[in-house]
Amino acid sequence: MSVLADFPIPLLGFAAFSGTGKTTLLEKLIPLLTAQGLNVALVKHSHHDIEMDKPGKDSYRLRKAGASQVVLAGTHRSILFSEHGQKRDSRLLEQLALLQTDSLDLVLVEGFRDEIFNKIELHRSALNKPFLFKSDSSVIALACDQTVKNCPLPQIDLNDLHALEQFVLEFAKA
Repeated sequence: MSVLADFPIPLLGFAAFSGTGKTTLLEKLIPLLTAQGLNVALVKHSHHDIEMDKPGKDSYRLRKAGASQVVLAGTHRSILFSEHGQKRDSRLLEQLALLQTDSLDLVLVEGFRDEIFNKIELHRSALNKPFLFKSDSSVIALACDQTVKNCPLPQIDLNDLHALEQFVLEFAKA
């Protein structure tokens, strides 16, 4: 798999500027999608240094000893710690490679807005940010809190969770 277009299951991003409410929206949307029988994965981008491990724990000690990858396997979940070595921003394709796609119906992505893959742009007029769809041809729909004139994309009311759910369900089926 060399490009995001080759990903074997539907991949849909939610792109917006910080403060738009991406996480809050996805937190409400995911239960609706899973209630429809979809097995959904999510990849979230963070600009912050992530440390889920605890100093002193075996997994932490083994990572600090030099293991570039550590899988912490428990009875309810497994966690893969992957050290990048030098500080760098993660690429979406690298993160997607970590997923076990055999059991998935849909992968949702929060962030990675500069990468080229199908995305819904979330836009709140109060933030006074530019529209992403104007410079990003991979935006396939606009979810906004106002109607936008001269927008060639399908428009969804950002506050209409049911309409967003229907759009995502249709996307996953296509």
